[in-house]
Amino acid sequence: MDLPLAPGAMIGILGGGQLGRMLALAAARLGFDVAILEPEPDSPAGRVAAHAIRGPYDDPRALEALAAVAGLVTYEFENVPASAVAHLIAQGVEVAPNGRALAVAQDRVEEKTFLNSIGVATVAFAQADSDETASAAVAQLGAPVLMKTRREGYDGKGQRWVEHVADAAAAFEALGGRPVILEAPADFVRELSVIAARGRDGELAIYPLAENHHENGVLRRSVAPAAVTPALAEQAERIAAQILTGLDYVGVIGIELFELPDGRLLVNEIAPRVHNTGHWTMDGCEVDQFEQHIRAVAGWPLGPTAAIARVEMLNLLGDEVEAWAKLAGEPETRLHLYGKRDAKPGRKMGHVNRVSPLADPRR
Repeated sequence: MDLPLAPGAMIGILGGGQLGRMLALAAARLGFDVAILEPEPDSPAGRVAAHAIRGPYDDPRALEALAAVAGLVTYEFENVPASAVAHLIAQGVEVAPNGRALAVAQDRVEEKTFLNSIGVATVAFAQADSDETASAAVAQLGAPVLMKTRREGYDGKGQRWVEHVADAAAAFEALGGRPVILEAPADFVRELSVIAARGRDGELAIYPLAENHHENGVLRRSVAPAAVTPALAEQAERIAAQILTGLDYVGVIGIELFELPDGRLLVNEIAPRVHNTGHWTMDGCEVDQFEQHIRAVAGWPLGPTAAIARVEMLNLLGDEVEAWAKLAGEPETRLHLYGKRDAKPGRKMGHVNRVSPLADPRR
């Protein structure tokens, strides 16, 4: 495949949700066509793509259909089966970000082990694959600890707090008796995140930090640029550079951070894709995270990341989306709806970016 990819080429995306939809729209702005592979019918991304293929991600026939139209494939979520990536590569397809990034992000123990190996700090952790080892791990770390399944789980799913060693076995069984990671709590003052990109030539582009607020394990709002010292911003940029370089990464990555009282940053987790905490860039930067990702995987120069506005991003969950008419009438509000058909409780139906000047005294 010739790089940089010329406008008019087809880019494949594994995943048909809102992130795939916004990636497809960004690709269209740059003159690319998009093919979506998604198991569900009538997907948000499939409805805005030039080509939609329906099938399981690990279905050889569906993957071959994707490979037939797209020589470059990316993905919107990190739980893409490794076998799917391997199958595409065997068909001569370029996949970015690479399989190493997927493997690290799909297993929470692998993720933290990798981060520590490149000098990036995390909370203390231990792994367990039985009732007995789970109890031993809680005793080793000291309760309370957060128990999570090693794989899958998002928005607060697949995890629970363990308050006492005696509760470890029951928690392990409640999580399905699957391998887990146990994490010591972080005494953090706030949650931050950084969105960063790496191009095919090793060029880095790092956005300003966002400050994030969660409710019931789900991101509720992000404010960016976060009010941080130059030293904290430099620390976050250094962490992002270490991760991107260590993974030989191509594309956009989301990195969730804990800020400790002494000013140190711990990495909570990484997401090898565009990220909810980067949605503010759609109205706060000249080049948003979605266009940046397409630029990176296509081998184009990366775009500027400086903030041009202050943004408060608010997720619209469930029937909150029904306020679309009111939100559309607010002059400072930019409305982004995902085209999902059913407004289920807690489901991310869209988001709004409330925009104000950088000089706004609230910052």
